[in-house]
Amino acid sequence: MTPSVLATLIDALRVLPGVGPKSAARMAYHLLQRERSGAARLAASLGQALEQLHPCERCNNYSETPVCELCANPRRDARQLCVVEMPADLNRMEETHAYKGLYFVLMGRLSPLDGLGPKEIGLDKLLRRAQDGMTEEVVLATNFTVEGEATAHYVSERLKAKGLKVTRIARGLPAGGELEHVDAMTVAQAYLDRRAL
Repeated sequence: MTPSVLATLIDALRVLPGVGPKSAARMAYHLLQRERSGAARLAASLGQALEQLHPCERCNNYSETPVCELCANPRRDARQLCVVEMPADLNRMEETHAYKGLYFVLMGRLSPLDGLGPKEIGLDKLLRRAQDGMTEEVVLATNFTVEGEATAHYVSERLKAKGLKVTRIARGLPAGGELEHVDAMTVAQAYLDRRAL
């Protein structure tokens, strides 16, 4: 019989994406048997994050201050606003060192089956942000999934109706990729998104 405190821990670990009952139980036992100090750090860090991180007033990304460091940085190009689904997507864009503008994080994507509509992804906040008088171009960088594409289309239509210039990041072949090892849909999209040299 599982002690109620252990059952509660296992159930709590199941909120993580891709973690089922067996994985959650393995994690719980590992933390309790071999990583008690790590478990204490995890609990403290999670509590601190829940207490101190809040949405940035401008971009919706997690921040310890009302306006995050990126939004407060005067060297960022305020004429461009990149829309991403999640904070991890913002981090990936930053890793490229190619984009120098500002961001808006939707914290999700449209998914009616999951109960995520325009309100849940902060579309009204995005529309207000994009009409700040400085934004000249909104770059949609949602994922190339069915939901990501639907989100990009819906957001694009709403932004264009407000007279804003909207672009979408291109998709295509990965750097160093060989055609024979890439799926046909990706090759087709690379062809459709070709550009003049």
